[in-house]
Amino acid sequence: MELNTTLTRSVKVGSLPGDVPTSRDLPPAIKCHACGVTKHLGRLAECHPYRINPPTLGYHLIRMVRTLITTLLRFALRIYFKRIEVAGLEHVPIKTAVIFVLNHPNALVDPVFLLCLTPRRVSFLAKAPLFRMPVLGSLVRAMDSLPVYRRQDEGEDTTKNEETFAAARKLLAGGGTIGICPEGVSHNAPGLRPIKTGAARIALASVSTGEVPNLLIVPAGLYYTSKTHFRSSALLYFGKPIAVKPVVLQPDGSPPRDAVRELSSQIERALRDVILDAQHEEALHTIARAERIFSAETPEDESLAEELELQQRFVKAYTVLQEQAPERLYRLEVRMSRFEEELKQAGVDPDDLSPPTSTIAVFRQVFKRSVIFLLMLAPAIVGTIVHYPAYRLGGYLATKFSEDSEDVVSTIKIISAMLLFPLTWSIIAAVSYSLLGWWAALLSLLVIPLCGYVAILFFEEFDQSLGGLRALAFFLVRRRFFVRLLAERKAIKSEIISLGKETVAAAE
Repeated sequence: MELNTTLTRSVKVGSLPGDVPTSRDLPPAIKCHACGVTKHLGRLAECHPYRINPPTLGYHLIRMVRTLITTLLRFALRIYFKRIEVAGLEHVPIKTAVIFVLNHPNALVDPVFLLCLTPRRVSFLAKAPLFRMPVLGSLVRAMDSLPVYRRQDEGEDTTKNEETFAAARKLLAGGGTIGICPEGVSHNAPGLRPIKTGAARIALASVSTGEVPNLLIVPAGLYYTSKTHFRSSALLYFGKPIAVKPVVLQPDGSPPRDAVRELSSQIERALRDVILDAQHEEALHTIARAERIFSAETPEDESLAEELELQQRFVKAYTVLQEQAPERLYRLEVRMSRFEEELKQAGVDPDDLSPPTSTIAVFRQVFKRSVIFLLMLAPAIVGTIVHYPAYRLGGYLATKFSEDSEDVVSTIKIISAMLLFPLTWSIIAAVSYSLLGWWAALLSLLVIPLCGYVAILFFEEFDQSLGGLRALAFFLVRRRFFVRLLAERKAIKSEIISLGKETVAAAE
């Protein structure tokens, strides 16, 4: 009671940042409603957002802000990625305290997937510099994030991590969840980078002190078919959870190094099971070429998880063949190169290499798509003209600020789209209001975004239709060559699958 009275005198309740006091407003000790910590952790901009206990209007407003941000980010993901899948949700407990460990190939897009698609409220451990960035810092704090002070960030005091870990343990003790990218940094490496020990240290300390009686570490893998390209596909794959067992802590309260290393190794193995872990660029390049064959030969209803599993087997086979039978791997690569060259000469994309079911079916499909195109044409033209400047500017910004780092391209594109497209809609609405009044402004805010989405669908369908027509012409003019390419594609995929099975059998 005394603590709450002190806080009420120094902060106005119900204003923003009224219920989230600044560092000068904080008494010597204050209880954070979100994680229960009663210790002052430093400046608010660098630590967990404080909450008045019990919750007040400001706390609920912040929760509303989080919900709004999550909704907008989920919508942005669905627009940027044509196909998103979530697999392994049965491995995510509903009530137990959880630490999610996530691979980190795509900058801020990675935690957004976990934030938006996990059936739990997740708080993140994020690098401290993010908390001091304009706009982005407010968003990070609104997500209930905790700062991590890294040696590679100039001017950071790594001793503050002990306070962050204490806040994390309190959050887990309340049955909460934490998201951590144990690789430490986003990267373009073809496989998993060596992981940091922070997740293992937090987990072991939490259960060994008795603060968290039951704690699970759930590996979450992200698989992107093409992480820098608009309207590509992505998979969030949850693996089997790791139960954390208590250990005898050292006199200073930290877990033993051997136990930390052992648990970190478990986390690393679990992460490798849910990602495409190619340790060499050559392997990744070969896999990317093989993936085009997978997607072309794979039925449309096959999941991304099945595609990932197939590629994981090929990765293992590639490593074994490179060491034990390099000539067989060389023959496979030559075969794929010859297949790709023949497709290039024929002017056909692998995705379009499929025989028509019948002539009637082909013409029926052409007629159906022609009607759809005519209906979509007008709104697609409007959507393209209106949104093209923002689209091009977003691409330019991604190229300029990514500095040849592919892992941040999608982040810049999504952030710029979330800013530039609403700005475009606002300008159109303002012009409509000045010319025709409120009704025109409101109508434009409804119609213009819809036209933009129709434009996306129109060009996707148009591209597929052109590819299908090229394949049909190829089939009619050079049927024997077409059939031979189909057989060759099937044979290449069968060879890749058999290599994977042989490698697994040999390992067992």
